[in-house]
Amino acid sequence: MPSLFRATVLAAALAAVLPAAAAVDLGAQIPVGPQVKVGKLANGLTWYIQRNGKPEHRVELRLVVKAGSVLEDDDQQGLAHMVEHLAFNGSTHFKKQELISYLQSIGVKFGADVNAYTGLDETVYMLPVPTDRKDNVETAFTVLEDWAHGLTLNADDIDKERAIVLEEARLRKGAGERLQKVLAPKLFNGSRYALREPIGKEDVIRNAKPEALRRFYHDWYRPDLMAVIVVGDIDPADAERLVKAHFGGLANPPHERARAYPDIAARTATEAFVFADDEIPGNAVTIHYPVRFEPTTGTYGDYRNKVVNGLATMLLNLRLRELTQQANPPFLGAGANTVPLTAQHKAFMASAALGAGGAAPAIAALEQEQQRVRQFGFTEAELERARKMALSGMERGLKEKETTDSSSYVAEYQRNFLTGESLPGIDAEFRLVQELLPTITVADLNAAARKAFPADAGKLVVYAGNTKAGPAPTTAQLLADDAAASHAQVTEHAEKKVAQHLMERPAAPGRIVAATRDETLGLTRLTLSNGVQVILKPTAFRKDQVLLGAKRFGGHTLFDEKDIPNARAASGLAAMMGLKDYAPADLQKMLAGRDAAVTAGLGDYTDEISGHSGSGAEDLETMFQLLWLRFDGVRRDEALYKAYMGSLNEMVRNRAAAPEQRFGEAVADTLYQHHPYELRMPKQEDVDKIDLDRSLALYRQRFASARGMTFIVVGDFDMAAMKPLVAAYLGTLPTPDLPLAYRDVGLRIAKGVVKKEVQAGTEPKSIVSLTFSGPAAWSPAETLRMSALIEVMNLRVNAVLREKLGLIYAGQMGGALLRIPYEHYEISAQLPTGPDKVDPLVAALFAEIDSVKANGPTQAELDKVKANWRQNFMHWQHENNYWLSNLEASLLENTPPSRLLTITDEVEKLTVADVQAAARRYFDKDNYVQVVLQPEAKLKTASLAK
Repeated sequence: MPSLFRATVLAAALAAVLPAAAAVDLGAQIPVGPQVKVGKLANGLTWYIQRNGKPEHRVELRLVVKAGSVLEDDDQQGLAHMVEHLAFNGSTHFKKQELISYLQSIGVKFGADVNAYTGLDETVYMLPVPTDRKDNVETAFTVLEDWAHGLTLNADDIDKERAIVLEEARLRKGAGERLQKVLAPKLFNGSRYALREPIGKEDVIRNAKPEALRRFYHDWYRPDLMAVIVVGDIDPADAERLVKAHFGGLANPPHERARAYPDIAARTATEAFVFADDEIPGNAVTIHYPVRFEPTTGTYGDYRNKVVNGLATMLLNLRLRELTQQANPPFLGAGANTVPLTAQHKAFMASAALGAGGAAPAIAALEQEQQRVRQFGFTEAELERARKMALSGMERGLKEKETTDSSSYVAEYQRNFLTGESLPGIDAEFRLVQELLPTITVADLNAAARKAFPADAGKLVVYAGNTKAGPAPTTAQLLADDAAASHAQVTEHAEKKVAQHLMERPAAPGRIVAATRDETLGLTRLTLSNGVQVILKPTAFRKDQVLLGAKRFGGHTLFDEKDIPNARAASGLAAMMGLKDYAPADLQKMLAGRDAAVTAGLGDYTDEISGHSGSGAEDLETMFQLLWLRFDGVRRDEALYKAYMGSLNEMVRNRAAAPEQRFGEAVADTLYQHHPYELRMPKQEDVDKIDLDRSLALYRQRFASARGMTFIVVGDFDMAAMKPLVAAYLGTLPTPDLPLAYRDVGLRIAKGVVKKEVQAGTEPKSIVSLTFSGPAAWSPAETLRMSALIEVMNLRVNAVLREKLGLIYAGQMGGALLRIPYEHYEISAQLPTGPDKVDPLVAALFAEIDSVKANGPTQAELDKVKANWRQNFMHWQHENNYWLSNLEASLLENTPPSRLLTITDEVEKLTVADVQAAARRYFDKDNYVQVVLQPEAKLKTASLAK
């Protein structure tokens, strides 16, 4: 049997395991599985060690500290986070900047690889390290040890870091932060958690005495509150030795401060809260139910409750999704879940994005759907689907265990340390779910739902939005709407019967008329009787993963200017219609428990197919059926069209609310000078031109034929089983003639030096956008030189603009050589900063550009880029999506795919002179576009000054 628990044998399988369920002692603790070794040092430090070979030659290290912002004293608000920053800027074994420089030299990138975060209850340091050299691992443990107890917290370093932390705080400013500040006291119901946002208070960040940071570090960075996690390509005995050597000598401070978790009082009466802000890019309502103190116990009963709650939540969300597929849905989208507010507190919430009808119909739908569950419960058919999906998910996990990334295991062990999540291991967990699922009844799901959102609960009903479509509701209106909906009469959920199969296999399959084998790349190339080409690459990179893709020239730009709105809406509309005779909700029910999906859409210059499935025979065939049906016409549904247009109209109405959105549109307009084909969000006049039948007709023009398509299938499959599927489905796709070339519509970036300032937003936030562009001769070798230049510039952005000058918290350059629709290059930078720092920032960036043009990068910088690329390529060459995307690119660009195996040789040959020459070619200071976001307040102040 190709799969353990498929729909055809599900009932028998469940019955077969039912007797074993009685053996589960729900009060017993779930033991830690053999996949991980867990220990504790004499000083209280906990450690987790697991050998794992994915990715190869790499180990993931974590230092987890049960100390976050909630533990800050009044004079420390923001300093837990600042200590985390300073961990990278001076310690016993690494002076300021030495740590980042060392990690970059071994191929570890700051931000993308090594990083850290501070939460309310914890601080976590993340360090992935290559294991190809033993001293890398030894040094990495020294880094972790320094973070644990060796930070210098030098006064000068603290003062320099203040500017960077304040820039991070600036990034968060806006409507979201303003909402968070006033809503947190309500959500946490007056708890201390509401008063300790990790980013802290700006006056504390600016003025805190160094002693306040040192006090936090001394009080809370101690071994009894720490865990070290080691997962990867490493000998467990070596890892244990290193943990004990580096952390066994740590001592807890005398007179330890008690590590307490603040209480959160449960809300007893329903309240309403309204937040109207014209920079919120959309309107929403959320119903928050009372906070529950529910620490994880680690028992089998606790695990069973988690499964029951998960099934109930899944089914409620499926019902909410169905409501969006009406002609006039009560909301644009909705979701519900039990959310972990802290390590020990949970709360159920249901939220909806509002449509033109506003808050009242959304509240009514949310409350009535919950009332429907409370009153009538779920159905047996729903439970059966939920069981299928749960078993399918667990089965995938079991199959994938040998090719699961170390970072996934690390996250699991981190949750165990912080919240007590059990660690049975996937084998035992799969067996446990097999035993538990048959014992879970509709009554269990109904009871869990009533506990999560009880009828008599004291709720917090929140509206957050702008006033572009009309005034915000009052708190009295929200309360009245909620009260009316809570007591409305509801009827039982109507369960629609759906088909069991998408389609029958084509009676007359196509034929494989030619086959060639590329032994070097492990590829099999097939030509089918209908002319369709196929490339097959079986791999063992990811168990139970198969990826499918195809691209050919075409896309939106083939259509006339008058058809642009319909062409750009075509992919989304076609996807929303469902498939064959099945609405999306019916399709989801039919495919419950199967791991397969396919999308088809129009890019700017390409037609694109993307799909994935599990490796089981049923999943694979389902993927090919979904693909086949995409070429078999488009379902038309007027109600879904109206829902789509309602959502699009709301998006257009609200999109100008966020300053960053207005800035992005201004950048596009400045770059492309309002060209009709420029890449931008639709405006109202565009939406008004969208016609369902015209959009679907344009979609059919491109996806009524597979001519010119080369389908690439990469992943965990058997070649003998794959070929009949390819012949049956891909070999019977229609292939009438259609245009197979892209069209150059003259879309070009503005020439010369173009500068524009955009005023948007009320917060003191700016963004500098710089774009260099021009014609360039495309070649694979030149794309590599361009990429090296970008990487060098990003090293400078971090080292100079952030660390040396404190002008930014985050920002980067990106760039590429492009062959389609004409050979040219584009380099862009997006750098958020303060309004008063714009000119110094631009000057500093140009100074670094001039330096690289005049002198090239240093050899050390280029070596860091090469080291990171070596690590990345080593990892990527064992990933299915890397092979799929690069094989697709090689077909479009007509380049040999064999370069996939030799690119590291090209990297090693790169020189400082190569990068310097690229800088001189591409950084033309007489040809760039600069757009700067400035707050509206600055414009108003300037006007007043006049």
